[in-house]
Amino acid sequence: MTIRKNFNFEEETAQAIEQIAKEEGITQTETVKQAIELLKRERKRKKRLEALEKLAGSVPPGSLVDVDVREARVKRAINRAK
Repeated sequence: MTIRKNFNFEEETAQAIEQIAKEEGITQTETVKQAIELLKRERKRKKRLEALEKLAGSVPPGSLVDVDVREARVKRAINRAK
């Protein structure tokens, strides 16, 4: 999908994009695309960390002590195969 818009950047920002593109040997469009992808990954990571923090206190301490990881993986693989 192509979006044609005129973006107005501050001079300093425009120069930074141009400089990064030259250093990386890619187009300015690709530079902006990579920056957006990086921002999206960072936001996704933050959401996952927030979800993990919410779950952190939901399991009573010591309740997972006797869990055999290998056995859990085997059971999971068997259930997926069914």
